[in-house]
Amino acid sequence: MNDADKLPEPPAEISEYYRQSDEDSRLQTGWFQLEFARTQELILRHLPSAPAVVLDVGGGSGVYSAWLASLGYQVHLVDASPNLVQQARRRWAKQEHPIASIAVGDARQLSFGDNSADAVLLLGPLYHLTERNDRMASLYEAHRVLRPEGVLFVAGISRFASLVDSLAHGFFDKPEFAPVLQRDLDEGQHRNPTADLTYFTTAFFHLPSELTDEVAAGGFRSTKLFAVEGPGWLARDFENLWRGEAQRARLLECIRKVECAPEILGVSSHLMAIAKK
Repeated sequence: MNDADKLPEPPAEISEYYRQSDEDSRLQTGWFQLEFARTQELILRHLPSAPAVVLDVGGGSGVYSAWLASLGYQVHLVDASPNLVQQARRRWAKQEHPIASIAVGDARQLSFGDNSADAVLLLGPLYHLTERNDRMASLYEAHRVLRPEGVLFVAGISRFASLVDSLAHGFFDKPEFAPVLQRDLDEGQHRNPTADLTYFTTAFFHLPSELTDEVAAGGFRSTKLFAVEGPGWLARDFENLWRGEAQRARLLECIRKVECAPEILGVSSHLMAIAKK
C-alpha cells in the first residue's frame, strides 16, 4: 500500500502555499533566521541526549529532522503533504547521518507504537489544524507514542502575530488585509483569500493561554511556554543586526531574558510549549 493511501490530504490552499514556498530557504532569510535559531536552541535545551528517538510530526521538507539526525538522533519524519515528503526524501537521503524514516502521515493518527518515542515535535500541526478537536487528537497521539518522561515540543502562532507583523512590516493599511486581520483578532481563525503569500495560509492562531490549556488537556504536565522570537523579529534592519556576530549574540541573550515573561509572549510571532508525559 502506498504511504499516502487512505490519509486525508491537507486543505488545497495549504498544499498550494507550501508548493510555492521553499521552507528551507525561508529559514535562511530575514527574521526567519531568528525563528530557526531559537527553535533549535529551545529544542536542544530540553531534548534527551542522542541517540534518543524523535518523531518530527508535521516536519515538512525535513529541515529540523535533518539537523537532529546530524547530531546523532534517530529521527522519524511524518508529514501530511506527499509533496513535502518527496522533497525531504530527495534532499536528505544522501546525508552522512540520514533520517531514520520519512513517510506521509497524519498527526491525528500516527503509525508508531505506544511508548515508542523519547520526544515528539509538533512544529506545525497545531496551527494548521484549525478545529480544536483535531488539535486535541494530535496531542493525544503524541501522548500515546511518547515514553514516560518523554518530551513534547509544540509550536503555535500568536493570536496577535498578524497585527504586529502588519504594523512592523508595512501592510497594515492594505485594504485586502483588513478582513484577514479582523478575523484573526476576533476568532484566531486565519484565512487568506488573496494570492499574496505574505499573508500566509489557513491556520489557527493561539492566545498564549489557549496553547498551554490544550497541551494540559492532552494529558501533559510541567508545561512551560516560551516566546520563540520574542520582540526580536521586529528589529529595524534585521539583516545587518543578525550579520554581526556580537550584535546577534546580544540579541539572543536579550530574548532569553524575556522568553517566558507573560507580558511579552503575545508579541512573539511563534510560541513554543514544552511539556512532559
